[in-house]
Amino acid sequence: MTIPLLLILCLWLPPAIAQSSQSAVQSAVALNGRSLFQVSSSDQYSAEERANLITLQLEEAVNAASPVNVRVEERNQSPTLLLNDRYLRTVTQQDAMPGSTPDEQAPLWAQRIQNAVQQAQAERSPAYVQQMLLLVGVIVLVVACLHWLLGKIKQRGLRSLRQRLSTVTEMPNSSSRPLEGLLQLLLVIARLGLWIIAALYIANLFPVTRSWSYRVADILTTSFTSPIITLGRNAYSITNLLLLAGVLAGLIAFAGTITNLLRSRILHLAGLSRGGQEMVAMLTKYSLISIGTLIILQIWGLDISSRTILASALGVGIGFGFQDIAKNFGSGLVLMLERPIQIGDFVEVGNSKGTVERIGGRSTEIRTLDQVSVIVPNSRFLSEEVINWNHHNPLSRIHLPVGVAYSTDPQAIRTDLLEAAQSHAEVLQNPPPQVFFTGFGDSALNFDLLVWTTKPSRQFILKSDLYFSIFELLQERQIEIPFPQRDLHLRSGRISLSPQVEALLMQQSQPHSNGDIT
Repeated sequence: MTIPLLLILCLWLPPAIAQSSQSAVQSAVALNGRSLFQVSSSDQYSAEERANLITLQLEEAVNAASPVNVRVEERNQSPTLLLNDRYLRTVTQQDAMPGSTPDEQAPLWAQRIQNAVQQAQAERSPAYVQQMLLLVGVIVLVVACLHWLLGKIKQRGLRSLRQRLSTVTEMPNSSSRPLEGLLQLLLVIARLGLWIIAALYIANLFPVTRSWSYRVADILTTSFTSPIITLGRNAYSITNLLLLAGVLAGLIAFAGTITNLLRSRILHLAGLSRGGQEMVAMLTKYSLISIGTLIILQIWGLDISSRTILASALGVGIGFGFQDIAKNFGSGLVLMLERPIQIGDFVEVGNSKGTVERIGGRSTEIRTLDQVSVIVPNSRFLSEEVINWNHHNPLSRIHLPVGVAYSTDPQAIRTDLLEAAQSHAEVLQNPPPQVFFTGFGDSALNFDLLVWTTKPSRQFILKSDLYFSIFELLQERQIEIPFPQRDLHLRSGRISLSPQVEALLMQQSQPHSNGDIT
């Protein structure tokens, strides 16, 4: 929390300094939070002292609850304002608005003061307070309804966005993420702005809180419009920076939408593979973002060409600070250009086995056979061993070890295994299945069935189907599937037993009462 507070203080510091410098010249006279006019310093009093004295007299007139009479009288060749025949202030040339004289300014201020005092007296009545409390309840109810309505509009907009994208792209979830994030950000800003405006409006209804409302509104307005950054000959405020951030966010969302349309409407019809489509789409997206950012910054008034040294220094700093991100991004470009893996390939990386669904700038998404998405950093595909079952050739050979009893005819088991393999629809007939006699095991004859398939991602299902078929054939033809066995050979010789064991054996060998021998 400390860093955001320091940033807020730094952003509010320039307006505070500017206001303090202006207050030394003029000071505002306010009644119940409403600013009436500005007064300047005189020979005897400063501007702030004059403003405080006038404000004190106005508050006394309001608390008196008596009729107010403000008039102008000429004193010492200067117009003077009198409040209930009491001296209020002398209008000097410094107090007058530009383009007007003190004689012209004095009647305007007299009327303004009288109206302000009468309004302040009316706002302190119980009837006014009761009416405003009722209005506050209505405002809160309306704002709550608008808050709920904005959420419904956002949900309907997202639903419509997903439906439209699902008709033009094969990946509606990934294609709508940038626009969904932008809509969510706009919703948060709209709701927050709605409640802030409502809070300031409610605070402006009551005399006690009106001064706070005007002060907060003035601080916010000044803070958001005062320059905080100066680059070259241009100064930028928070409003300019927020506008720039919003335009850049819109550019990213626009680039993502254009890329998805390009992938689904043009590249898909061009007959490119999914990997080729993804490569062209990603290069197009980042090119649009880079070129668009440069154009926006130029229009914004920032001369990029004159700050190449600063950009180089920032690039070096960012490179050291985000080494992993830069490494993964560079690895993503290598994967896109060299294409060792492509969208749709069945790969094995470490303990992860699955189909490549997306190759992004920083990471790659692998969908496992359990339909679980595994996000793998791009650098792992270049620094570790990767098994790609589809690389340049989706044709893959699968091994199925089988063991049978020693009494089985090897030729018969070879025929049975080939029959089971050839009966499966996903096993290729060219190259044909093969059976190898791999050796003599401890308790079985070992064979290896080799089959070819063009769907390596379904190899586990294929193995399961073939083993089911092999088991049925072996059971049908009464071929034994052995289990591990050991032969025990006892050599003849004298065995010495302990006296206790001999006594137990003798007891067990004695005939029972019924004549049976155990």
